[in-house]
Amino acid sequence: MSVQRLQSFWSDDHGSLQTTISIRGEIDKNVTTHPDDSSFDFIHSIINGEQRETKEPFYVLDLGVIVRLMDGWTRAMPSIRPYYAVKCNPNHSFLAAMAALGANFDCASKSEIESVLSLGVSPDRIIFANPCKAESHIRYAASVGVNMTTFDSKYEIEKIRKWHPKCGLLLRVKAPDEGGSKMQLGVKYGALVYEVAPLLQTAHSAGLTVYGVSFHVGSAACHPEVYEAAVLMAKSVFDTAAQLGLPEMKTLDIGGGFMAEPEIFEAAASAVNSAVETYFSNVPNLTVIAEPGRYFAEPVFTLAVTVIGKRVRSDELREYWINDGIYGSLNGIIYDCRTVNPTPFAVTSQAGNPLCKGLPTYCSTVFGPTCDSLDTVMRGLELPDLEVNDWLVFGNMGAYTTAAGSEFNGFSTSAIRTYLLNPSTDREAFNLDADVANLIDRLSEAMQT
Repeated sequence: MSVQRLQSFWSDDHGSLQTTISIRGEIDKNVTTHPDDSSFDFIHSIINGEQRETKEPFYVLDLGVIVRLMDGWTRAMPSIRPYYAVKCNPNHSFLAAMAALGANFDCASKSEIESVLSLGVSPDRIIFANPCKAESHIRYAASVGVNMTTFDSKYEIEKIRKWHPKCGLLLRVKAPDEGGSKMQLGVKYGALVYEVAPLLQTAHSAGLTVYGVSFHVGSAACHPEVYEAAVLMAKSVFDTAAQLGLPEMKTLDIGGGFMAEPEIFEAAASAVNSAVETYFSNVPNLTVIAEPGRYFAEPVFTLAVTVIGKRVRSDELREYWINDGIYGSLNGIIYDCRTVNPTPFAVTSQAGNPLCKGLPTYCSTVFGPTCDSLDTVMRGLELPDLEVNDWLVFGNMGAYTTAAGSEFNGFSTSAIRTYLLNPSTDREAFNLDADVANLIDRLSEAMQT
């Protein structure tokens, strides 16, 4: 891992490491720092410590993973600045870490803008990337100096002209649907080809400046070639603006859809880099930005839940209840087409072998805590014979989990506690070199100041 790559990413206009690391924000009061030898040792220490009596679900936020992901982004796409999509996971401590590492932010509402600004982030590091905004939210953006937004209809132009006439615009176009994404956002947002010229002309007539184009290929796109097609489409909009005699466009927003799995991410990054070089090499001083959410958030959070109930239907079938579920952090099973595969952590029934290595497994059903039968997390899962007060641990639980949870039946997703893992305290166990460990330490200090 190259700290130099990260340091070079903090350009002068966004401040040095020393500047960004001094962010003062209202860090989530439910965050506790507990360095330990490994992630499971860390989780075990929490279960045997602060969670010994309450046994409530909790999250672990891993600072080391955030640093590695930012390094991966700057290595793969060094000229493309990420504007983290806050909607994916608005955890305040996570936002603070992203801000300290130099990320900018994609906000979709007044509340999200307020949350980012509360960290001391400059408003010029925020794009209001919602093509259809409430007028009150537009007025708020104007009042705090958030001066870039997206649009895809003439009605949005009129609202912006009325309430934020100094705001710069990016025309959101509908990306191709061939990305194999979990959620195709084109069914809701994006101008069609025949709408582009009239929208550009309408914005110009309203006295607004369209600085560029944005698109989004959909959430969790797995076909990297879709980025090339989308970049080509964006270039056609640049060309249309030039043909209409409008001010020269300078900004390309390639949206999100990136996943953290190395092979998929590297293929997507390669497709983006190649397409930008192919189609935009003749555009001087081009600024390329992106709106990644899942890439940064998903691998950073781990969820631990308690087995609160058990029923044995037969020698072959076990049924368990856990204290988080479909209406909480695990809502992505329904809304995000998510498949989960928890790790048993039998700290009560198998204290000497909590990972249950070598033990027989049984066909199991796992229910969430609410009284709705829809709240079924998994069926047909092979699990060892667990007992009440054992735990299940879910990895990769940062994307569209707590952000979309509810308080149905009195179970509050927003109340789930987050613990901060600082792996730099044990460099050998986490295979960190000294520079990276020191960087994580400084990031941790900034988040707790």
